[in-house]
Amino acid sequence: MKNTVFLILTVLFSFLSCSSNEDETTGPDIPTNVSISGVLAGADGNNPNGDGSGLVNFTITATNATSYKVLINNETLELTDPTFSYTFDQAGTNEYPIIVSAYNSAGFASTTYTITVYVYNELQLVWSDEFDTDGAPNPSNWGYDLGDHGWGNNELQNYTDNIENAVVENGVLKIVAKANGTGYTSARLKSQGLQSFTYGKIEVRAKLPGSQGTWPAIWMLGSSFSTVGWPHCGEMDIMEQTGWEKNKVLGTFHWQDSASDSYAHYGLETEASTSTSEFHLYSLEWTPELIHVYYDDVRYVTLENNENLPFNADFFIILNIAMGGNLGGDIDPEFTEDTMEIDYVRVYQ
Repeated sequence: MKNTVFLILTVLFSFLSCSSNEDETTGPDIPTNVSISGVLAGADGNNPNGDGSGLVNFTITATNATSYKVLINNETLELTDPTFSYTFDQAGTNEYPIIVSAYNSAGFASTTYTITVYVYNELQLVWSDEFDTDGAPNPSNWGYDLGDHGWGNNELQNYTDNIENAVVENGVLKIVAKANGTGYTSARLKSQGLQSFTYGKIEVRAKLPGSQGTWPAIWMLGSSFSTVGWPHCGEMDIMEQTGWEKNKVLGTFHWQDSASDSYAHYGLETEASTSTSEFHLYSLEWTPELIHVYYDDVRYVTLENNENLPFNADFFIILNIAMGGNLGGDIDPEFTEDTMEIDYVRVYQ
């Protein structure tokens, strides 16, 4: 099919070029200097091929032109305005050849242009918790990790299933870390054994705790954790925030490298200056080829996935606040309590 399309475009362009040469004999004023440029919506250093919407704003330039024809994505557009917008809808990252002809009464001239556009796959909501029922978190969606044994990160909190540490109120889940006079309590909710997913998009809208020493996280572990352990099961951190830097968030991947049989990780951080005062969207876009981490729909981490990594099987979701430890650091000595509020958790596939 690609070869056929290329042949058609080649023949058409040859025809247009021949026609243009013929028209040149009728006079000196046929259009010249024909070009076209496209600006992809949302394109930046992290999203060079656009934001996934497929929207491109085009500008044609030509000398002596009064109208234009554009062959784009198997459509022909007839235009009098040299600026126009077009939305591509084929999912994935695709390259599109475009033929532009500029006309006036003396004839026309043509040029070709190629643009690469990313279109996000059409996904459907397959599971969510909107936290719209007050009380304890829905037991069909969430269980708890319990205890105070440091969790491998020198953490200081004792995780409980008490409602004062995890409660749904007024449409949000509140995970509350508290000082209790001798230490700290908090909650670590997990969908393990209840809700798990392979590939798709996971979205969590949340407002983070701002106190020094709090270590909030929205993350996922491979469902094989109970049999192969960590890091062999794989870990995907959609959001972590250290206890000492509340103007940034982290997106990180952890796994066991099969070639060297050693622990491996990769991650980056991004600015998040209002993360503790406003709700923001934390999301993960996950395919067999690529895994992206986003803050407010802006991608800032990309991991190339492959069959040798553990990120091709079911994962479950974890929501928690740790206190102190490796990424929590020193806790404010005046700390009494702080909260991570979660508006919703949604999974699309």
